[in-house]
Amino acid sequence: MLVDVVYALPYKQYLIHVELATGSTVKQAIITSDILYLRPELNLIKNKVGIFGTFVTLDDTVYHGDRIEIYRPIVAKPKDLLQRREYKGIKNVK
Repeated sequence: MLVDVVYALPYKQYLIHVELATGSTVKQAIITSDILYLRPELNLIKNKVGIFGTFVTLDDTVYHGDRIEIYRPIVAKPKDLLQRREYKGIKNVK
């Protein structure tokens, strides 16, 4: 089966296609993708992971076509970001 492992930085994105055996886990997919070698700062204990935007654990089973996402920690509070946008004159689009 084929799955994608993705990791996004502000100015660089990784999208790695991985072929796995049926019944493989999220952790196995991430290890097979070699993203941990490309981005050594990734820590599977600290970084949360998800499939199509839904949080999952490393032991969850993946299925053909899944998109495994490795999330970065939040570095700013959403309220602070909103205030920064308002200061720069950027309006919120609703």
